[in-house]
Amino acid sequence: MSALGFSSVLLLLCLSSGVNALFLHVLLRCQVYSGDGHDAVYLEQLYFNKLLLGQYNSTLGKFTGYTEFSKPIADSLNNSTRIMEQERKNTWRNCRDYVQRFYKEFIGKTVKPHVRLRSVEAGSSRHPAMLVCSAYGFYPKQIRLTWLRNGKEVTSDVTSTEELPNGNWLYQIHSQLEYTPRPGEKIICMVEHASLMDPELYDWVPMMPESKWNKIALGTAGLLLGLVLLVAGLIYYRKKSSGRTLVPQY
Repeated sequence: MSALGFSSVLLLLCLSSGVNALFLHVLLRCQVYSGDGHDAVYLEQLYFNKLLLGQYNSTLGKFTGYTEFSKPIADSLNNSTRIMEQERKNTWRNCRDYVQRFYKEFIGKTVKPHVRLRSVEAGSSRHPAMLVCSAYGFYPKQIRLTWLRNGKEVTSDVTSTEELPNGNWLYQIHSQLEYTPRPGEKIICMVEHASLMDPELYDWVPMMPESKWNKIALGTAGLLLGLVLLVAGLIYYRKKSSGRTLVPQY
């Protein structure tokens, strides 16, 4: 109500001043810096023709006018006990109380990450191979991705991003391992998060290079062709043998 009252008075003053173009915009904003909402800042801002005329800031606990029209109105509102009490209630109803309820109902729960392990080109590196372990859509923000090579933690040639916000209260993170492949080795990406009872392990299964797949495909095709020719030869031989007439010899 105070924001609307503030707007109405300012609008009348602007109309009386003979301004032709009129565009009034009231913005109610809640700025939150933690999930519990206790440090939330509630703002009521009034714009006229894209110019900020005045605002209420819950941190300051008062209205502030920025033009010759709005300054005396802001001072008048600040001197009203009823209006200031209403603004304090608005701070809790429109901001802190809403954030706390939203946090408890939705964000207070943990969300398990979706993990993807893949190989990418190493690019300019002293190692010929690179693995990327990515975790998507998890909450809360704190998470740990660890590389294990033959059961031992790898600390060198590892780079990781920070937890990146998706914009929907969820996060993602990516960790890269540059390495030189060795026969028979086992590489694991271990993920630790509040949503998991125990760390989850994701084994890297090396994919065969395309050149080897081509050789296997050609070899398989050749083997199948040889089997077809062999079967066809046997059928032909049996038919030819059954068509012969045996002549007795004396």
